Amino acid sequence: MNKRKSIVFKYFALCTAVILISFICLGAVLLLVSSRYFIDEKKSLMIKNTEALVSFTQNELEKNPADWKAAVTTKMHEYSISSNADFLMCNSSGYIIYNTAASTEVEPTVISEKGLEPFGEKCSYTYGKCDGAFTQNLHITGMSFSGNGPVYYMLAFSSKTQQENYMWNITEVFLISMVGVLAVAMFLVYIVTLKFTDPIKEIAEVSKKIGNGDFSVTVPDYDVEEYEQLSNAFNEMAASLKNYDTMRNSFLANVSHELRTPMTSMSGFVDGLLDGTIPKEEEKHYLKIISSEVRRLARLVRSMLNLAKIEAGELKPNLTSFSVLEPIVDTLVTFEPRIEQKRIEIQGLDVDRVNLYADNDLVHQVMYNLIENAIKFVDEDGYIRFTFTPSGDMTVISIKNSGEGLSEDELPLVFDRFYKTDKSRGLDKTGVGLGLNIVRSIIKLHGGKIMVRSVKGEYTEFIFTLPNKPSDE
Repeated sequence: MNKRKSIVFKYFALCTAVILISFICLGAVLLLVSSRYFIDEKKSLMIKNTEALVSFTQNELEKNPADWKAAVTTKMHEYSISSNADFLMCNSSGYIIYNTAASTEVEPTVISEKGLEPFGEKCSYTYGKCDGAFTQNLHITGMSFSGNGPVYYMLAFSSKTQQENYMWNITEVFLISMVGVLAVAMFLVYIVTLKFTDPIKEIAEVSKKIGNGDFSVTVPDYDVEEYEQLSNAFNEMAASLKNYDTMRNSFLANVSHELRTPMTSMSGFVDGLLDGTIPKEEEKHYLKIISSEVRRLARLVRSMLNLAKIEAGELKPNLTSFSVLEPIVDTLVTFEPRIEQKRIEIQGLDVDRVNLYADNDLVHQVMYNLIENAIKFVDEDGYIRFTFTPSGDMTVISIKNSGEGLSEDELPLVFDRFYKTDKSRGLDKTGVGLGLNIVRSIIKLHGGKIMVRSVKGEYTEFIFTLPNKPSDE
């Protein structure tokens, strides 16, 4: 069973969790601040009312010492209603003179001396039971005062239930608001999440089409920078895949052609030899042709194997130090008959020793392919010129031949596999079009570069670099 969740679900769940956690934190802070605010406001109001009642009581005691209780108790009830708190008045011994509270839980008959200790001539605040006078913890403010001699105490008190009711009202409003805002936020997050994942779905659809071989599709542009980068990278990848697919098809077509042509010829000649169609006196001639075609097939297979090894990283160069002239002279000796036939002048070999630090056999193959190519296209009585220029850890080598040269359209294609110019197809019937491609691969394997330049009707020149000493020196 597939338990993987979509990015829409994960992103939606993540955003919802973040919003919910934010609300919880905000609610906790709100309740803490509200509780603190309630206590501070309640305390301030109770102190203010207590001081006002004390002042009123003192005036009544002075003005009407015989009948002051009625006015004071009435005023205490007025302040109790306006401040949502209860008031009591007691004498210095703690006996209650009057209490506005109607609940038995807050109707003490006497308050101990210890319970009255926190209250002096200046109004003060405490939270507790007033040394057991009350059966529950209360917010209490109180102060002592004198009136016509005796000392009295005026206390204001409020139960925690009021604070809890206030906090519950705040919580209720907050929860209702939170549910409403959370519903709207989740809806918006869901819409944004779908919008956010639309490009991913588009890219997935394009990927399926490319996977089915349709390389003409592309990912559209986006106005989000990251998606735009992904779109560009994906389109570049698609273009590369299309190019590789074209190259693969071309490679298969060329290989098929290169293999089919000599095999068809050999098959026809062998059948002719077997059924007697070819006369006895011409058998040797056709056997030479068959031998030539076999060598051509061998060169094709060997070249393809070398390319495959280089591209797979399986061909490791055996680096040694040797003179660059060694593979050049060996190759020129191999082609000596053709050089003499076209009366080619070899230039630039009268130099001091120029060392390379490379694989001798691979460099020999590079020189063989480039010199063979130069001999193939040099004009009669023309020249092949070699130059060697040390440059740091590398040596720049140039092989230049006079002749017809290459057109600007042909220059970018000369290193492609199986590419042959029209002139090459006329001059060389045995080549397979892999020589220059192998040259580039071998030079790249050594960390060098190769380029070609040509002037139509004048010359063609291949310029490349090879290391002349170990890279760690």
